[in-house]
Amino acid sequence: MSKMKDTRVNLSIDDIPKRWYNLAADLPVPVPPPLNPLTKEPAKPEDLSAIFPPSIIKQEMSSERYIDIPEEVRENYILINRPSPLQRARRLEEKLKTPAKIYFKREDLSPVGSHKANSALAQAYYNMKDGFSNLTTETGAGQWGSALALACSIFDLNCTVFMVRISYEQKPYRRTVMETYGSKVYSSPSTVTEYGRKILLEHPDTPGSLGIAISEAIELAAQDPDTNYSLGSVLNHVMLHQTVIGQEVMKQLEMIDVVPDYMVGCVGGGSNFAGFSFPMIGEKLKGKNETKFIAVEPKATPSMTKGRYEYDYGDSAGMTPLLKMFTLGHDFIPSPIHAGGLRYHGMAPLVSLAAELDLVQPVAYDQLDTFEAGVLFAQSEGIIPAPESTHAIMGAIDLALKAKEANEERTIVFNLSGHGLLDLSGYEKYLNGTIESSSKDN
Repeated sequence: MSKMKDTRVNLSIDDIPKRWYNLAADLPVPVPPPLNPLTKEPAKPEDLSAIFPPSIIKQEMSSERYIDIPEEVRENYILINRPSPLQRARRLEEKLKTPAKIYFKREDLSPVGSHKANSALAQAYYNMKDGFSNLTTETGAGQWGSALALACSIFDLNCTVFMVRISYEQKPYRRTVMETYGSKVYSSPSTVTEYGRKILLEHPDTPGSLGIAISEAIELAAQDPDTNYSLGSVLNHVMLHQTVIGQEVMKQLEMIDVVPDYMVGCVGGGSNFAGFSFPMIGEKLKGKNETKFIAVEPKATPSMTKGRYEYDYGDSAGMTPLLKMFTLGHDFIPSPIHAGGLRYHGMAPLVSLAAELDLVQPVAYDQLDTFEAGVLFAQSEGIIPAPESTHAIMGAIDLALKAKEANEERTIVFNLSGHGLLDLSGYEKYLNGTIESSSKDN
């Protein structure tokens, strides 16, 4: 194989997947259903209709293996740089002096800088087709909020974003991106909702959390029949939409005749990891590979490595259905690490079940170590990764160094879920030595 062919693997526009893949169809046990928060019985479609459109509810509850991607969504996937390249990290390999081969999927090339637009476009499209005009959502680091703001601009919807307070303060340019696309952005907890005002009264100095921001967005959506809530991670339909990533990866690996030993992704709510790994996990369940799947989370929010696998609310106020997932408790407030997209108390039910079945192996790292990995990657490959993505890079580096110790050739593929060009305040603190360890809080 020529070095050029191996270094960057591109697909054509015709290779954009035509269907989303649903892992639930292939798991050996059924996914535990969401429970109605009042009755504690399995949620019915009508229980979700106050905040989701019919098309999304159908996908959320689907057990079909494949769901067709609407052509209008596929056309807009071109706008967000689908299909994205698979790239070999040769200079990183050389710096590590490892016999391992390291590849990464480039979700950083989207106009909003991350993988999040894969689901944002789908959700905005279905809300538009089902006749709704307004969407509310939460965002941590701002990647999901930016993606939904763009998607709403494309499909002519109004968008209101509740941005976790610490990220609102740390990442002002993410806020500017959302506002440039035409969205309203509030620091969460806010004075806009009853729940936000309650939290501010009780905890005026709170850094906020994704759980609180979700509660605010849901409260706003539930009050207006023309407004729905849109979620950037956790729920099944979001995992479904993101599988365009993993389907592309499988095709690209086939083109260079590679079967990975490891696939690595960061996890907060689970969307980029699921999208990246689920198609290959589906193939493993059919006996077609022996790949190991590594889910990397921050030590500040160790839902999979230290949480319990049980039913819990997806938000802090207890408005959402109860979800069977790894959780630290819906009232958990994480420390203000810079990987804002990973500061969530729970893990997607599908990712959680895959971990419970030992299909996924979780690990956790301190943010000092992940920023060190991000700087090494930037100096090797020229790309400054998002703080969230540095967790996947740290996981890949760890595996590559273990391959070096064992003197074994291994193939490692990780998902570069986003760039860090709007997260430079975190890098500045790391470089000048003022960033704090996240381990001391846990």
